Amino acid sequence: MKGYSVFARYYDDLTANIDYKKRAEYFHTIIKKFKTTKENILLDLACGTGSISEQMARLGYDVIGVDYSEEMLGIAIEKKFDSGLPIQYLCQDMRTIDMFGTVDVTICALDSINHLSSADDVKKVFQRVSLFAEPQGLFIFDVNTLYKHREILADNTFTYETDNVYCIWENTLNRNTDEVKINLEFFELEANGLYSRSSESFSEKAYSTELLDEMLCDCGFEILAKYGDDSFAPPEDTTKRIVYVARKI
Repeated sequence: MKGYSVFARYYDDLTANIDYKKRAEYFHTIIKKFKTTKENILLDLACGTGSISEQMARLGYDVIGVDYSEEMLGIAIEKKFDSGLPIQYLCQDMRTIDMFGTVDVTICALDSINHLSSADDVKKVFQRVSLFAEPQGLFIFDVNTLYKHREILADNTFTYETDNVYCIWENTLNRNTDEVKINLEFFELEANGLYSRSSESFSEKAYSTELLDEMLCDCGFEILAKYGDDSFAPPEDTTKRIVYVARKI
């Protein structure tokens, strides 16, 4: 989980297709529907380069962004300097987060939970979120599904090209564990007309909804809703991403 030193440099270019404003408004709608606590302290867990943190702050939340990558947070802080938004960033492992107080809402977006390599690690995150959640506080997160890992990511290779970088994304699926090992090769055009090459590797693991349900309940949450693919409809067999909405009991 630590690092993403190379990936951080290109992350915003490679996720330029994501409408962060729309995604934040989607979370905002969920929060308005289910929130019962009085304050507006929001923890953006695994915040990366701060794109969602920025949008949630614009929607009026008091945002704390947490990520384990110093490189990702460096970019997030640059955005904060440019926008002037009062976001607090902390460099912490999501499995051992340590807040100064309780929070009303925790969000964890863009399959960050899938970056945890074991169910024990996922449960550690749920336990820490529960520990620092206000009574009745919300926990909203998304996960890539077993279907997406087995049928979409699988052993496939994808290519991405932006003005700044050409990326080859290679997946290798372990069908026994539903873990996808991901290797990224970056080619960046230099001023001299030559390309520099760099690499990054990490993995993502898919977890069944039954296991996630069980761990959430064990950690003191009640599940309020499960939505499919950033909609307000229930998940289906071919859903690629499930959004969980849970409340601290």
